[in-house]
Amino acid sequence: MQSRLIWDTDGRDWPNRQASRFVPAGGMVWHVQQAGSGPVLFLIHGTGATTHSWAGLFPLLAENFTVIAADMPGHGFTTRPAPSHMSLPGMARSHHALLRALGIVPSLVIGHSAGAAILARMCLDGLIAPKTLISLGGALLPLDGLPARIFSPLAKMMAALPHPPYLFALRARYTSMVDDLMKGTGSVLAPETIELYRRLGMSPGHVGAAIAMMANWDLKPLRRDLPHLRAHLILATGSNDRTIPPVMTKKVNALVPGSEVVTFEGLGHLAHEERPDLIADLIRHAAGLPK
Repeated sequence: MQSRLIWDTDGRDWPNRQASRFVPAGGMVWHVQQAGSGPVLFLIHGTGATTHSWAGLFPLLAENFTVIAADMPGHGFTTRPAPSHMSLPGMARSHHALLRALGIVPSLVIGHSAGAAILARMCLDGLIAPKTLISLGGALLPLDGLPARIFSPLAKMMAALPHPPYLFALRARYTSMVDDLMKGTGSVLAPETIELYRRLGMSPGHVGAAIAMMANWDLKPLRRDLPHLRAHLILATGSNDRTIPPVMTKKVNALVPGSEVVTFEGLGHLAHEERPDLIADLIRHAAGLPK
């Protein structure tokens, strides 16, 4: 079983492949997709995903914007950095290095799940200064109670061992685990989208990066700093999100002055993959464009 995904084979039918290129920055080689013209939008996907998460949204946004998305460090077709880069501050610095290499200054940024946390950290650390940050099912607050006492130590243990990524990859290949994980988000995805997640799940390198990221994640400083966020924060949530329930979004809304909540009825954690048209309308509206 190969550890890393190979672009010429695993990426042969990757969504929006024609927009892809590879960019060295911050000690890594990034898989980047860029298309369109106009105001610059920067998108960061969630843990365990890649640019494929924007498959339907990316071309819609390219009609009005310069859209840039990349695979996170170690995810998909981006090479894996040193372990210190897998923390939230490390991810923020790495993405800043990519933006500098690309020579772009985004006016609006969109992050899904953990991607929203990275963008918020970048804003708070003065690495970017967009007018608006749109959080799609943003994982912006620490887990509470029993999950917090179990999840982080478990992720750290798995990251320290060589075998868990390979065991996960084997289960992804031979069981319904990936289908079950997708159902657990509360989203209903097309079969071809689930197949891409299965392909990622069968890559020990990709899985290992996601585990390392979770093992090094600490959202307590972000929770402390969020009230100082200067960018206008739009918190988009699906009413059926089982990963980051809407109640968590309401807690962030109470923390960040001037933030607003937009709820999409019947959609789950991957709302942007279920209804990219609705998310595109939200982004256009945030940018002051007609829907």
